[in-house]
Amino acid sequence: MKAAPDTKVIVLTGNGDRENAIRAVQLGAFDYHQKPIQLNELKGVLQRAEYRKTFEADSEKSLRASETTTRFEDILGNAPAMREIFSVVTRVAKTDATVLIQGESGTGKELLARAIHSKGAQCNQPFVAINCGAIPETLLESELFGHEKGAYTGAHVQRKGKLEIAAGGTLFLDEIGEMSGPLQVKLLRFLQQREIERVGGRELVRVDARVIAATNKDLKAELQSGRFREDLFYRLSVVNLKLPPLRERGDDVVLIANAFLRRSSQRHRRKLQFSASALESIIHHPWPGNIRELENTVERAVIMSKGKLIEPRDLGIDVG
Repeated sequence: MKAAPDTKVIVLTGNGDRENAIRAVQLGAFDYHQKPIQLNELKGVLQRAEYRKTFEADSEKSLRASETTTRFEDILGNAPAMREIFSVVTRVAKTDATVLIQGESGTGKELLARAIHSKGAQCNQPFVAINCGAIPETLLESELFGHEKGAYTGAHVQRKGKLEIAAGGTLFLDEIGEMSGPLQVKLLRFLQQREIERVGGRELVRVDARVIAATNKDLKAELQSGRFREDLFYRLSVVNLKLPPLRERGDDVVLIANAFLRRSSQRHRRKLQFSASALESIIHHPWPGNIRELENTVERAVIMSKGKLIEPRDLGIDVG
């Protein structure tokens, strides 16, 4: 069995090679041709292969051009709500105002925070992220504000907290809605005074760091229930951005899915496209996990797909 250069048209040397040829087509070959060779038929196959190669190259170029015009830092989006967010970010990035980003899990809150940081004057300074919901309350205070030597058992040396490490740059507080009441008070004091006190210490340390906070909770509901301080809410939300869920972003889901497909295909060394029915199912799926769910779904499809087209079954999405 031989392959013609560049076109991936397989010529069979015997009937026993047909099964292998079919498998090769499923993995990306354009077609196969059995001996004895009919030159007119082979010429037609090669012409179709060349046409598809040109068509795919043009499609790839068009997709990249579309992506370029809808890319904001590492975020893709063309929906009106996203364009408005990009406009606000461009303006607020030039200031040191605190920003609160609200949105469901997986909508890209940290990406947006990084975009604010990279567009501002502090872009060459540290961007430090901490997930307030992933660290026990007893440790979160030390993680944020640092501690002095001997502050507690195991504190053998003085240690700077995330706020000091982020000095001159940006501290990103993810899942701020999970922060306990006492820590909310300490954070509020920092935002008002720009000073911190390490755990176990008495010295006030001046820190100049921008704070961007994010949450997937409805903080106004948290205010009413008393779980979140009203004064801290207004300190954090000088600028309030709400990222829409993927299901409300229209054609953005296709734009993002194709970007994930291209990246994952390159990583796994495959050349794949979505079938029409796969794109239809992607558009109509509610994506409760948002962009994070979409990315994982596309990568799984790239790995599991047996042919050149990704079908709904590869995505694990119910077309109905």
